Amino acid sequence: MRLIQHKKEAYWFYRFLSTGYDRWVNPLFWTPAMRSDALRGAQLDERTLEVLDAGAGTGFTTEGIVEAVDPDRVTMLDQSPHQLARAQRKPGLARVRKLQGDAEALPFETDRFDRYVSAGSIEYWPAPERGIAEAYRVLKPGGVALVAGPVPPGDRVLRWLAELWMLFPTEAQYREWFERAGFEDVSVTAVAPGWYRDPRSQYAVAVSGRKAVAGQSPAGAAAGAVEDVREPMSLRRRLVFAGRFVLGSLAGFVFVPVGAVLALRRRR
Repeated sequence: MRLIQHKKEAYWFYRFLSTGYDRWVNPLFWTPAMRSDALRGAQLDERTLEVLDAGAGTGFTTEGIVEAVDPDRVTMLDQSPHQLARAQRKPGLARVRKLQGDAEALPFETDRFDRYVSAGSIEYWPAPERGIAEAYRVLKPGGVALVAGPVPPGDRVLRWLAELWMLFPTEAQYREWFERAGFEDVSVTAVAPGWYRDPRSQYAVAVSGRKAVAGQSPAGAAAGAVEDVREPMSLRRRLVFAGRFVLGSLAGFVFVPVGAVLALRRRR
């Protein structure tokens, strides 16, 4: 797994990043136009839909959801209390239910929601196939899941940094995980900010699918225990964590300006 593709490392990464996430990250890398393009796949076509936003962070994607769905029918879930605290301050999300929890072990009954949305979260999941199987489980029959996330960069330098930092699945992997989980009518839409101009690869994708049959995913849960960020760490685990966190965070923070510089060069 990548250096920040662990729940505890991601928890602390966003402990610091949450302070400037909406101001510095979203305007460049997850814009309102991208959000609108991605959310079309979620088919938010009724105000009364029950919607789960998993890995909701500061609620940027949730703000797009509540433009189409009544806020009191929307639930935000994230493992980071720091990200959720930011969401709590947004007036438009005041009526949205906010829970701290794990996208790979959703604390909801089976066949609960009409729609499932997760944007910018899968790249931190240690077992993405488990998270997508959980998305299937909590949806009602006929419900639609939407997962938006990055794909591997075309530039060699950015790809190297990406593979150090977090998970960048291929489009084929997204499709495989959805189909294995049991989703039908799987579709993929490319999404990108206006400045992105690399013909070698897409920037990100929004993948959607429909749950046809009630109950759990036919794929079942992924093997192994779900990582618990509250579990105490041994000295050895602390040292490993420190190394992974520092190197992974450094790769992430370098990825941003390098990507911006390369994008500007291509525009010129």
